[in-house]
Amino acid sequence: MRVLITGADGFIGRNLRLLLSERQDVEIVTFTRADAVETLRAKLEGVAFIFHLAGINRPQTDDEFMSGNVGLTEALCSTLTLLEKQIPILYTSSTQAAADNPYGESKRAAEAALWELNAKIGNPVHIYRLPNVFGKWARPNYNSAVATFCHNIARNLPITINDRTAKVTLVYVDDVIEAFVKVMDGATPATDSSGFASVGVVYQTTVGEIADTIQGFRDSKESLVTARVGRGLTRALYSTYVSYLPAEHFSYVVPMHSDARGVFVEMLKTEDSGQFSYFTAHPGITRGGHYHHSKTEKFLVIKGKALFKFRHMDTGETHSIYTDGENAEIVETVPGWTHDITNIGDQEMIVMLWANEIFDRERPDTYACAL
Repeated sequence: MRVLITGADGFIGRNLRLLLSERQDVEIVTFTRADAVETLRAKLEGVAFIFHLAGINRPQTDDEFMSGNVGLTEALCSTLTLLEKQIPILYTSSTQAAADNPYGESKRAAEAALWELNAKIGNPVHIYRLPNVFGKWARPNYNSAVATFCHNIARNLPITINDRTAKVTLVYVDDVIEAFVKVMDGATPATDSSGFASVGVVYQTTVGEIADTIQGFRDSKESLVTARVGRGLTRALYSTYVSYLPAEHFSYVVPMHSDARGVFVEMLKTEDSGQFSYFTAHPGITRGGHYHHSKTEKFLVIKGKALFKFRHMDTGETHSIYTDGENAEIVETVPGWTHDITNIGDQEMIVMLWANEIFDRERPDTYACAL
């Protein structure tokens, strides 16, 4: 399928191009500010779908709203009419189209041109009135507070918040692109209460909540406590924040605790699902020798040979487990059993460790007791 993307070098356009480039069945034709309107006719040759993403939202003068948002749209519609071609058009309008300002007026006029094309020649039209779109590659200090916050906080620069309680409606660029591509592939788009095409996944939050969440991402490098970044808005904000890290901040050092036995390193802590660590042990070294009332752990030997020993604190029952780095075998510690692990090999042993709770020095739930 040959597709045309106007505004191909913009924020949404760049993300769309990347995803479509992964498909062998799609050929991309681009139209950017560097292209003359007169080239549209040639660029439409063989095109089966149009992503009309081009637009002006931060002009030098208000007149640029009409030329940038309406002029190109009308030229596109005129060209299709002259060619007597019906090519589905997906247009990125804005929720600001409902506002009584120059930008909103220009977006409504562009929408009207597309509806007129639809009425005149039956050309399929899908109009998305998008709220604030955020994600990787949005320009900071431009028109996205999320982009600005991510860029500045990642660089330890100050941010400005005029009203922390101001409500914000957001859509994540990956959700936007996914919805767009489904329409390109023939799906009927979802619609909102106004009848416009809808991305479907929309987030409601406040400026203060966004800023606090992003600030928390930066602070987690020191506290090691990560937020719930696996789903929803927090997942999308975290992915966005990380995309703004300068290359020199792609890595960071965490504390390493060393003694005669080896090293112990805490890597990641969660708010409610424990923490991840690793430790080493020299040949012949035994670690552990304690029990827990409630805490549980999972061990995975990734290098070396290990002997785990257990003893029930009430019955005296004992149990042993041998494992090594050649086997992906999880060994669990059980409350009420004292336990230890010995390196029985002739090389350094490396062990990954998950505990179901963050270590609390005030309430460690760890009681020394040799086997």
